[in-house]
Parts: sequence; C-alpha cells; structure tokens
Amino acid sequence: MRSLFDGHLPAAVIYDLDGTLVDSVPDLHRAVQAFQQQLGLPLSTETQVRDWVGNGAAKLVERALKATAGDAAEAIFDDAMGRFLKSYQATNGERARLYPGVFECLQTLAEQGVAQALVTNKPIAFTLPLLETLGIAEFFDPVLGGDSLPDKKPHPAPLLAVAEQLRLAPEQCLMVGDSVNDLLAARAAGMPIACVSYGYNHGEPIAASGPDLLVDSLAKLL
Repeated sequence: MRSLFDGHLPAAVIYDLDGTLVDSVPDLHRAVQAFQQQLGLPLSTETQVRDWVGNGAAKLVERALKATAGDAAEAIFDDAMGRFLKSYQATNGERARLYPGVFECLQTLAEQGVAQALVTNKPIAFTLPLLETLGIAEFFDPVLGGDSLPDKKPHPAPLLAVAEQLRLAPEQCLMVGDSVNDLLAARAAGMPIACVSYGYNHGEPIAASGPDLLVDSLAKLL
C-alpha cells in the first residue's frame, strides 16, 4: 500500500463491503432461495449467487429471476424484490463472516490515524446492521450504501463524495475492493485502487482488470 503513496500511508482508505471485507453470500443465497421457493421457481445455488452479487440488491434479484423465471421475470420482479428484501432483513448477518486479515487491517490503520470509510452498493438499511453485527461499525466514517446517493459504483460519485467529506483530494485516498465496479469507480474518481484476489467479480479474476495493487488478504496491505 505504501508503494502507491511514495512510501507513506494514504490519508484515507475507502472500502467496498461484500466480497472485500465480508463474505455475505451465505445470507444472500438464503434470501434468494426464499423468494424463489415462495414463487415456485427453481432454487439457485450458492455458486450462482456468488457470480450475481456486486451491483446492488435489485440487480441480484434481476439476475436470479433471469436464470429461473424465464419470460416471466419482468412481470414478477416487483413481487420477488419485496420478498427478497423481507427475507434478507431476517437473514442479514446470520452467516456472514469477515475475511481473514480484515479486522487486523482495520484496527492497525485506525491506530495509525488513517481515516477509513465504506462505499457499498448494498442498501444502507442492510449495511449498517451488518457492520454492527460483525463488530466493525466503529471503524468507518462515512458509510455510503447503494441508495445513499443517486448514483452508485461503478459511478465515481460515492468515492468523490467521501473524499469531499473527508476534505481530501481523491489521489490522497486508496479504494479497496474486489470487483470491476470498484476498479471503474476508482479510475473515474482519479483514486488508486487495490483489489483482493478473492471476492465477487462475476466469476472473472480481478487481476485481469489491472488494479494498482492485488493482495490475497487485507493484512498484506499493511
């Protein structure tokens, strides 16, 4: 990480959530299967859901319906979306887990005075409770969800809003994510981008997109 900032730490680190800090797919998978079962649809696998997440809840439901409802997908979207949100509210955080090295990274950077923020495409109503459940809410200020602003990643607006709130130039901040959405947002914002090699990138290795830094664990950023 220091190699991207002339041997120094960045003034701030802005993290993605799902697939970067947290493996939330087990809970998302249960919520997807819940609405599919209620609507009499085939049940998606956890592997499929891992390839579908990353663009917000609506896109996840849309992809799940496209795979299982065929021509009826558009007509039942609103019903499926409502059922998904209700189910996920009940399952959010039950099986989600921090990836190895995450807490160590967050704690160490906090001790070193580096500002830390969160920008996710997950709706804010699910984001804040999940951070509390996992015991990491205290590390982030500000926190932006996918519905906090008119635009979400890959649009640069959320990253630029965080930098502005922290009174920093984008180039003073490091974006940390797992997907091409994070990378495109950072590039458009003029912000360096580090990516984790695990996570959710629609089944494609994020290394192929050329992040500025690639790590197998957030502990490797330190």
